[in-house]
Amino acid sequence: MTSEEKKLLQAKHRLEEAQARDRVKERKARTRRLIQEGAVLEKVLPEVQAVGLDNLEEYLQRKLAGYD
Repeated sequence: MTSEEKKLLQAKHRLEEAQARDRVKERKARTRRLIQEGAVLEKVLPEVQAVGLDNLEEYLQRKLAGYD
């Protein structure tokens, strides 16, 4: 393997590592956002804590449509 090939391989690995770090960063940001949104939802509608996760979407659709 020539030194040029080694340099290209190293550059490829550095790029892959940077992309992996970006994916982790994006995933952590999404997780944080989802937690914060859930906290706001529970603050505004405390009754959602008693609604199962399976029924949450349906409950919110009815609530937002005004069917309470």
